[in-house]
Amino acid sequence: MPILVICGAPTAGRPGAACVLASPDDPAILVTDAGLTRGDGVFETVGVHHGRMHDLEPHLERLAQSAAMLDLPAPDLGMFRDAIALAVRTLLDGLDEVPATALCKVVYTRGLEGVADAQPTGFAYADVYPDVSRERTEGIAVLTLSRGYPHGIGAEAPWLLVGAKTLSYAVNMAALRHVKARGAEEAIFTTTDGYVLEAPRATVLVRLGDQVVTPAIDGGLLHGTAQRAAFDALSARGLDCVYRDVRVEELEGADALWLTDSVNLLRPIRELDGRAYPVDRDLTGAVNADILDHG
Repeated sequence: MPILVICGAPTAGRPGAACVLASPDDPAILVTDAGLTRGDGVFETVGVHHGRMHDLEPHLERLAQSAAMLDLPAPDLGMFRDAIALAVRTLLDGLDEVPATALCKVVYTRGLEGVADAQPTGFAYADVYPDVSRERTEGIAVLTLSRGYPHGIGAEAPWLLVGAKTLSYAVNMAALRHVKARGAEEAIFTTTDGYVLEAPRATVLVRLGDQVVTPAIDGGLLHGTAQRAAFDALSARGLDCVYRDVRVEELEGADALWLTDSVNLLRPIRELDGRAYPVDRDLTGAVNADILDHG
């Protein structure tokens, strides 16, 4: 059963706030909360591997960045840090054995819709995640899908919130349903003018010889926390890791492709749009081991 923790006062500068452990079966969020009615909020998902939380601080920093992009009050990161710790500790204490993979999702919304002085809502919940060892070793099938906008739209239209991790994930979930209905497991979004973006819930890594490239984050993409850890591990193995714009046609000549995120870690792409790609199990396994070792 998932563990739910409610943040008493999730905004910065409100002393006396406390995290409260709650039952996930009890009412916790009002139906008029803007996070529910409008998707007006942000979130982060912290991976918990073999009982250890990974990249907690980068996740909290990104939560604050996303909140700022939505003009939400600055979140109390100390409050969310405590909420995540309480949720994860309670989850693990209630299990007979430590799971290989769990997660803790933290959510921060604008609060009650239509209320001028509404206080934001904050909570965290932790749960065990399904086994993903097959995907990490054998690889996954992926399709490219258009995101429906050109490269650089984030700078031209900041109200589109490109680069913020918002609760408005309907398009991302629709993309995953679309590819799964066609026999694939994941999607890679592309722009209308031919650039690679990201997966619905992961970052794209492209190996070209001795260089590993990920799309530049100044194009409005999320700066992946697991991607940063993967870059550290790949650099330690002599590979040149680079942020830059990536053209879709570059994927065809790639020596290897991966998706990476905080929960699934590094997953090799064995097939993209029906084209087979080599799966480097040794390198993938070594990088994932480094990520797990360093937390």
